[in-house]
Amino acid sequence: MELPHQILQNDTSVTEFILLGLSSNPEVQLILFGLFLLIYLVALFGNVLILLTISLDSKLHSPMYFFLGNLSVVDIGYTTSTVPKMLMNYLSQDKTISLSGCFSQMYFFISFGGIECLLLSVMAFDRYAAICHPLHYNMLMSHKVCTSLAVTAWFLGLANSGVHSGLMSLLSFCQDNVIHHFFCDILPLLQLSCSSTQVNDIAIFMGGGSVIIGSFLCTLVSYVYIVISILRIRTKDGRIKAFSTCASHLIVVNIFYGTAIIAYLLPSSTQKKGQVSSVLYGIITPMLNPIIYSLRNRDIQNALRKEWVRLNRSCCFSGLK
Repeated sequence: MELPHQILQNDTSVTEFILLGLSSNPEVQLILFGLFLLIYLVALFGNVLILLTISLDSKLHSPMYFFLGNLSVVDIGYTTSTVPKMLMNYLSQDKTISLSGCFSQMYFFISFGGIECLLLSVMAFDRYAAICHPLHYNMLMSHKVCTSLAVTAWFLGLANSGVHSGLMSLLSFCQDNVIHHFFCDILPLLQLSCSSTQVNDIAIFMGGGSVIIGSFLCTLVSYVYIVISILRIRTKDGRIKAFSTCASHLIVVNIFYGTAIIAYLLPSSTQKKGQVSSVLYGIITPMLNPIIYSLRNRDIQNALRKEWVRLNRSCCFSGLK
């Protein structure tokens, strides 16, 4: 089937792009629509539920859950930056996205991805402070410090994405406007540019590398000290209790960085491989995060039960009235 506006004239600038998505088969597209709609709804519901639980239960007003709330906000934005447009494309013959819309989508996706990296490293530092310096925890993770760390993570993530988006807007796109992806990612866009991308490549290596690799190294160093501290605990129950406080975060870190490494750091990435890895770290991971924290965190489970009981009681009282 011939795609409209697929190839523009050599002397014409691109004003819109075509997102091919994960498949051009109509039947497969319907299946993918149902699957990703379900994933998106689960991600939204799970992260909103985490946010509500943390805000309503005063026992969860601690640094760890403050950062978890920030992570839930990021995960909602992360999936919303790509999934709604992808779902619309599966139901429509028009797969186009405007130039400004494409750059906006890229900006928010990179922003939320960078903020998530930074928040995961901040959460690792929080666990380091709790396990390695429990007596000084309240001082190390005071309200002022937590707020400053969260604001810094958001600022650096937005600023890093702003640099990439600004440099991308300076490039020329003059022939092929077909993106072999389900959203406007930075690497597929660079491949379509008909001008030099050397500055963009340097920015990706310097800026993006600093955010991703820097966050990963901070997380890794924190967990090295955490493991050393846990191994020094004499009792088995003490070691298990200490490890359980960071198990959920460690699982989330492994999933996020594992899929990101597959996407960007392994050589000779094919189109399908890039698409699949983007689905994993950009859509599946935000859905799994609230599930992991809900299943493995007793504080969250107890808070959810308490709110559920409170809701049932309020419904019963309103019914009696």
